[in-house]
Amino acid sequence: MNLSEESIRGPPHNPGSGGWPTIRYFNKATGPEGGSYTQKTDGPICEELKDPDNMRAYVQEYGVSCSVADNDGCDDREVTYISKTKALSAEDKTKALERLELMLNLSMKSDLLAWVKKRIDILEQLVAADGIETEL
Repeated sequence: MNLSEESIRGPPHNPGSGGWPTIRYFNKATGPEGGSYTQKTDGPICEELKDPDNMRAYVQEYGVSCSVADNDGCDDREVTYISKTKALSAEDKTKALERLELMLNLSMKSDLLAWVKKRIDILEQLVAADGIETEL
């Protein structure tokens, strides 16, 4: 949105509050009101989101994620992974989730890290659907 062409003032938007740039996200959950980005570091927001890993995490946190219920927002790789893991027992899903969580501590290329995070998101949904509580 270009504020010089379309001015937005007042709650909930308040552009410029907390400094520039003002980062807001819009998805099905927030609707046109949108939501405010919550900064994760103490540095300037422009520096925080310049880091590719931080930007990916932001998009995954607030953007469209893959829904295991109806495959909405899923790419082909995720759909294949969902169909494979749905057939696992609840215990095996939990074990796979724990293994992937441990992998987050390893050094890996950003595309592999993104795939690990996507699988974690999928498994968290499947484990929740099984009614199992995890302490991750």
